[in-house]
Amino acid sequence: MTPVLVTGLPRSGTSWTGKMLAASGELVYVNEPLNPQHPPGQCPGVLDAQVTHRFQYICPDNDEVWLPAFADTVALRYRFLAELRRNRSPYDLARMIRYGTAFTLGRLTGRRALLDDPFALLSAGWFAERLSCRVIILLRDPVSFVGSWQRLGWTIYFHELLEQPLLVRDHPHLEALRPLVGCQDRVAKAVALWRAARTVALDLAARHPGILLVRYEDLAADPPRGFRRLYEWSGLTWSARAEERISRACTAAAGGAGGFVWNGLSRTAYRPMDSRQALATAAGRLTPEEIHRVRELASL
Repeated sequence: MTPVLVTGLPRSGTSWTGKMLAASGELVYVNEPLNPQHPPGQCPGVLDAQVTHRFQYICPDNDEVWLPAFADTVALRYRFLAELRRNRSPYDLARMIRYGTAFTLGRLTGRRALLDDPFALLSAGWFAERLSCRVIILLRDPVSFVGSWQRLGWTIYFHELLEQPLLVRDHPHLEALRPLVGCQDRVAKAVALWRAARTVALDLAARHPGILLVRYEDLAADPPRGFRRLYEWSGLTWSARAEERISRACTAAAGGAGGFVWNGLSRTAYRPMDSRQALATAAGRLTPEEIHRVRELASL
């Protein structure tokens, strides 16, 4: 059965998109197996391989470990003993029960795996080729993307990309990021990451028919129409129940102050929201001067 991968830079709507696809009832949602942080990553029951970098690059030249590990993941074979050897806290045990049950029931009932993983972005071609995934890459407007990262205080450490020789070999334009290693300008670094990711995404989509590029803004502006298209692309059944779930989730008032939080045992950042209102407020996270600078840097 064909697995689905939803990817894109962090804060590009991957969790939201993944949860809306899971509303079909035909998928088992798997959150960020390539995240080097535990949780949600470093859980060998879900992915029995050691993640060493953010945006870990996987290709045919280094997949001797990754291919069997992800073959188990997308086949919904949970590795209970591997998980118990590494993670034994009460939270980890509860998570093991949740994922172990979901994997087992999903496999027995013929469901498919849905991987929601922004850290798989640079390896999306491998997922499409070697695992036959239907891949959805989300692209977000640079102002909204940078504003979200600024609000959260996030930054990128480019050495994690540049220290992966196979990644630089296959995407040599990433060498342009080297002068920004150690830079303290978070806006410039976030825009540089956005530009590099866009270049990779466009290149991968041009070479792999199993990869679809989707603008986050288009999806948020008209969720029923956008998700119906994604259901068709992913081979999912567009039902009245799925449409109702998506409409309800995309018109809900966001809880709390709208900050980033991890939710539930899956450790996903998804929360119901009014997607159209979210579009209207995204640009307000930057000053007019910062917006102008982001636009200039993004167009270089």
